[in-house]
Amino acid sequence: MKKITVLLADDHRILREGVKSLLEKTPDIEVIGEAGEGGEAVAKAQALSPDIVLMDITMPGMNGLEATRQIKALKPNTRVLILSMHESNQYISQFLRSGASGYVLKETAASDLAGAIRVVFQGDAFLYPSIARKLLEEYLQKVQSGEESESYDGLTGREREVLKMIAEGKSNKEIADALSLSIRTVQSHRANLMSKLHMHDRTELVRYAIRKGLIPA
Repeated sequence: MKKITVLLADDHRILREGVKSLLEKTPDIEVIGEAGEGGEAVAKAQALSPDIVLMDITMPGMNGLEATRQIKALKPNTRVLILSMHESNQYISQFLRSGASGYVLKETAASDLAGAIRVVFQGDAFLYPSIARKLLEEYLQKVQSGEESESYDGLTGREREVLKMIAEGKSNKEIADALSLSIRTVQSHRANLMSKLHMHDRTELVRYAIRKGLIPA
């Protein structure tokens, strides 16, 4: 069985050792490298090609946000999972826009962290429940102010159905069978809605669907 490879990026050595110790007890996850600052994280991500980078926000030199942007530009198949003590909407939104696939609080239990790594490895988005709630609250505020309505209102009813099913993890074939459509038609709807929403992959669609309340966080 292939293990999920992880690079730890955090400037606190003791915390890195603690996380590494926890993950080493998980049979399907392997820590293959560590970094103490953002620039080092970028270099090691490029050299080691980990499946997942566990990224801290505040580090000396290059911070976690810029490191995430650079890693996603250099290694688009490497997924970044933020591990932070900060629960601010500002931090969360910035990192999700930078390409991160999830956001976990450092206080999370070891089992939750391993679960988040597995979810992100599968190509899905992971948000700690309290963080998902904050994003939902932020979204509802935008709805009330009219900021968030235009893009979603531009989708057809069928595109909204396809969006919801994609976010739920259904394949093109499963969507086609459920809606009595051809796979090619589903692919067309998928391409159209992603174009309208200015999104590029399923992770972005999942985050959007959570914000819209189409699927539970």
